[in-house]
Amino acid sequence: MKSNIILLSILFFLTTGAISAQAKNAPRSIISTTALIRKYHDQKELSGMQKGELLELYIERIKVLVKTLPYIALVTKPGVTMADLGIPDDNEHKKVLDAQAIGTSTFLDTTVDFQRKMMPYSDKGNLIAAILFYEGTLKSLHEFNDLNEM
Repeated sequence: MKSNIILLSILFFLTTGAISAQAKNAPRSIISTTALIRKYHDQKELSGMQKGELLELYIERIKVLVKTLPYIALVTKPGVTMADLGIPDDNEHKKVLDAQAIGTSTFLDTTVDFQRKMMPYSDKGNLIAAILFYEGTLKSLHEFNDLNEM
């Protein structure tokens, strides 16, 4: 009985190690898969929202823009990997991608902290205008895709 538990424990650790090793070697997306907008809004809809809801939308749009715009010359959609673009999937390129992800995360942490502390003092109309502007910018990525496919 005791040997069965030991054997199962060893198999569990080996399986866990193999799975985590595969996850580390799995191709990573250049644009974060979290860089998505679930819904676009119009001015009337935004005007009916509370300032706290608007602030969350504002922050969400900033995150998506920061995770997308620096890469549009390579790709505009989440889920595309280096291999998909013909970029060698070697250690050098992985390190560059990892460093960029860390830098983006650090920047977003600082930015979101700033937004949560300062934007509650902004005018509701300005928040609405900014959200609509950000959404317009994100929608224009579709036009960029169309131009790029010509």
